[in-house]
Amino acid sequence: MSWLTYPTNPESAVKPEKCERESQVQPWKRQFQGKKCAPEKRKEQPSAIKQFFKGFDSGKSEGKDIREIEETEINNDGADDQSEKQDLSVEDGLSHLTSEAESPSGEQRFNQFMEKLGKKPSSKNLDLNNCALSATDITELASLLPFLPELEEISLSWNGCAGGTLKALTAHLHHVNLLKVLRLNNCRLTAEDVISLGEAFEIVSQLEELDLSWNSNIGGKLSLLTKKLQEGCKLKCLKITDCNLTAKDGESLAELLNVIPNLEVLDISINKNIGCSMKVIAQDLKNVPGLKELNLHMCGLKQDSLQGLDTALQHLTELRKLDISCNREIGGGFKASTAHLASLKNLEVLDLHQCCVTEEDMTVLSQVIPLLSNLQELNLSSNKNVGLSSDPLLGRLRFLPKLRSVTISNCGLGEESLSSLAEAALHLPELEILDLSWNKCVGGNLKLLLGALKLATEIQVLRLSSCNLVADDLALLTSLRQDGHLARLQKLDLSYNNNISDEGWAVFCQGLGAFKELSELDVSLRPSSCRDCGPWFGGLLAALTQLPALAELAMQRWALSECQRKKMEGFNQANKRNIRFDC
Repeated sequence: MSWLTYPTNPESAVKPEKCERESQVQPWKRQFQGKKCAPEKRKEQPSAIKQFFKGFDSGKSEGKDIREIEETEINNDGADDQSEKQDLSVEDGLSHLTSEAESPSGEQRFNQFMEKLGKKPSSKNLDLNNCALSATDITELASLLPFLPELEEISLSWNGCAGGTLKALTAHLHHVNLLKVLRLNNCRLTAEDVISLGEAFEIVSQLEELDLSWNSNIGGKLSLLTKKLQEGCKLKCLKITDCNLTAKDGESLAELLNVIPNLEVLDISINKNIGCSMKVIAQDLKNVPGLKELNLHMCGLKQDSLQGLDTALQHLTELRKLDISCNREIGGGFKASTAHLASLKNLEVLDLHQCCVTEEDMTVLSQVIPLLSNLQELNLSSNKNVGLSSDPLLGRLRFLPKLRSVTISNCGLGEESLSSLAEAALHLPELEILDLSWNKCVGGNLKLLLGALKLATEIQVLRLSSCNLVADDLALLTSLRQDGHLARLQKLDLSYNNNISDEGWAVFCQGLGAFKELSELDVSLRPSSCRDCGPWFGGLLAALTQLPALAELAMQRWALSECQRKKMEGFNQANKRNIRFDC
């Protein structure tokens, strides 16, 4: 039989957890205890029996004695109740103080929120791109904004579930009045979100960058965003790519240009229906004289749109980048719309790819483009009618010594065109990117570029895809490297050149190891073909061991034997590398 031992003093039998809690809040508890009555000092009250007999002894009336007894008992009961209430009040106070002491601060809550999303907390930059945020996450984030008064940047792009939740967020934006950047790409914004954002523009007066790209529901509702922007707005960068903008939105955008004089970047690309209002937009471009980048890629521009744009260019003397690519209907319109293009003395990037440029257009462009003395990037790709008419332009590229990128793929160049380019390239010492892909004349004629490639000490990217290359062309490339040229080459595209023999690939692999900075190599075959990988495969693997920077090798549609595939699969482990093989 087991015996239980009780403590002599019942008050000492306190539960451990209660002792621990009381010790944590002892100073506050003493403060509350000072107001309690000490039980041992309470005056002892006579019992009801004594009061009853006392009444007989003193000869007092029974009614009076009974009333005294009742009053005494009521008073005693009231005192006990009051004591219990005081005890409960003490406990409630202790519980409240303990709860406040244990609750996390705003900073702690923010850190926990960011840690949950696998992000590093920052008081100025909130980067939550592609975090699969839920509606609950957005609401929680909104509640944390009061604790981020120094916040300057919010990026919530690529969070599809953010759509329909922005009202909770914008309601707290007044807590972050230093906000300068707001990015909401591809968030599936709803009409309600658009309205909420518009109302928030009155609050975030310091906003400099707004990116709402890839939110199709903005289409037709742009005025809900723009009408709240006040004159003198500090906005410098506005991106509304692929938002299904309408002609009416174009008119709203034109009105917006009147109140954002500091605008430097305007990107409304991939909005095919906005071209109808390009004339209106162009008229108000004069109100943003500091504009540096204008992206009108795939905006449904037509010849009359091009004329209006050319008129606006006379006011955009600070323009650095002009992209009007993939507007097929402007073809043939350059002959009447290049009067002010030549005035863009600060222009560095000109993209005219896939604009159906005609021979007449090229005649005009060959006179204007060489006047752009600061031009660094020129893209004329996929203008198949360039052909023979490109000779004057390519030859005059020598007057653009700052050119770093020349992209003229799929332009139907002939041998004479290639010769003109080769001659001009001798005067392009800063050339870093040369793309001649899909020009069949390059095959067997790469030697025409020999002199230019020797002088192109800065060349980093060389694209010769689908150029009908032959074995001699590959041998030329390896010999150039062995002679000390092409030392900085990082990306080499030799794909879709099915005419190269196994012997040609073998020679190439023997010299491949000399391209020490090469990071990407593509030797894929055409999509409609398939070919066994010859014995040169062993030379390729051997060369890879000598290329420390190589990160990606594309060999699509080359049929590897079982033995070759095993060697490729085990290459990274055997050589402690991490090359991505795309086969």
